Amino acid sequence: MDKKLMITEGKTALGIELGSTRVKAVLIGEDSLPLASGSHEWENKLENGYWTYSLDDVHTALLSCFAKLKADVKEKYGCTLTTTGAMGISAMMHGYLAFDKEGKLLTPFRTWRNTTTGEASEALTKELGFNIPQRWTASHIYQAILNGEEHVSEIAYVTTLAGYVHYMLTGVNAVGIGEASGIFPIDSTVNDYDESMMDAFDKLTAEKGFGKKLRDILPKVLVAGENAGTLTEMGAFMLDESGEFSAGIPFAPAEGDAGTGMTATNSIKERTGNISAGTSVFAMLVLEKNLSKVYPEIDMVTTPTGKPVAMVHCNNCTSDINAWGSLLHEFALALGVDVSKGKIFDMMYEKSLEGDSDCGGLISYNYYSGEPVTGLTEGRPLFMRTPDSKMNLGNFFRTQLYSAMASLKIGLDLLFKNENVQTDKLYGHGGYYIYPGVGQKYTASALGTPVSVMKTAGEGGPYGMALLALYSLKSDEMTLDEFLEKEVFASAECVTAEPDRETAEGFGRFLENYCKGLDCERKAVECI
Repeated sequence: MDKKLMITEGKTALGIELGSTRVKAVLIGEDSLPLASGSHEWENKLENGYWTYSLDDVHTALLSCFAKLKADVKEKYGCTLTTTGAMGISAMMHGYLAFDKEGKLLTPFRTWRNTTTGEASEALTKELGFNIPQRWTASHIYQAILNGEEHVSEIAYVTTLAGYVHYMLTGVNAVGIGEASGIFPIDSTVNDYDESMMDAFDKLTAEKGFGKKLRDILPKVLVAGENAGTLTEMGAFMLDESGEFSAGIPFAPAEGDAGTGMTATNSIKERTGNISAGTSVFAMLVLEKNLSKVYPEIDMVTTPTGKPVAMVHCNNCTSDINAWGSLLHEFALALGVDVSKGKIFDMMYEKSLEGDSDCGGLISYNYYSGEPVTGLTEGRPLFMRTPDSKMNLGNFFRTQLYSAMASLKIGLDLLFKNENVQTDKLYGHGGYYIYPGVGQKYTASALGTPVSVMKTAGEGGPYGMALLALYSLKSDEMTLDEFLEKEVFASAECVTAEPDRETAEGFGRFLENYCKGLDCERKAVECI
């Protein structure tokens, strides 16, 4: 069908994802190919010891992002976006948004980036026999109870960012099962929160004087393809104040950025996996069997259809690369050189290929926040070298790119070496992989497995959410696996990088130094 006709007749699907540094909307056609997009840049703030975004910023970002999507549609196709066949919301997973019975936010949004729930995380992991990381919503709830925070007695419901936006747009307090799996453990045999673990949680909290049942305050769990409500009149106005966008559009279940990343890379079947590398980096491996024991470094979450997934999540990835790129851009402008930031980043990636395979002895820690995989509760970006290190541009930039993957490599070795987890396909997506072949080569060599990047990798999570929305219109006809395999990725263009022996050996030497120097990073946190 003609693209303009697709848009005007609503033969499309829309995904909106609220990421850590960017809110992005992607509109796709009924053939699953991207038609238009819009985005809004934003950044979290550290306020009163917590990483947060204000709800005003959330609403401003949605309006800005959607306005830019409409403008892109108008420019490309000469028509106004007034409807779509289906849509869905995704966002950075985990965190804590607590509301009272009137819908009032009780305490500022606490994002996944916070590492302030160590006591709760440790206690829940021990009590439930299941790893409950610090960033999970359950940890935030229990920590607030342990802290004796006044707002706890007023809680009517708790949700995540994706759950909040979905609720505001549809009036339905529910999330997709992948998003739910970052709130509380899931029982994949029934595709719902684990009942016995909920009972154990309720017993713990009752002893601390918390009078509510966990199930009563968490969003309902939905599986990909299930009806998750429709866009209300108020919801339509929250996206488009002009009133041109119509209410009544069906919604797919809201998902987290992990679930949309799996979808966007066709990585929801057993022995498949993907790496999402942006502000944070996480790897998702769909398992054939349960792990032999609990690992504090590994989350157990699910695909959007409820299959168990081992997730290694690292809080830090590209933030330090972005910071150095911005510094170099400022330096270039100070010299009177008019160059774009994009060109600066291209140069950083390209020049890194000229560096030594082990970065010439340079070391960098990209820790803007704490890093649970390496035992850091806070972060201090840190660059180190010895007097005899080879300090040049190639080695410096390669160090930044290696550093972005170092913590992930440490976590994934637990799966590959200790649990003998096997993967047939590993896909990369996110900003780290935008420059062709470079981040891909470093990842493949570090992990010892081929890494593929699809042509649509740059669209990332919002594209995955748009696919889930499109699938919701076809879920009666086929499974999500079948939809992705046959209708979306059957002829998808992708580039695969094989592990490179020299790079792999060099990364190994870099990682050895990196691990030795972690005490310096810990001391920096202590002293600065």
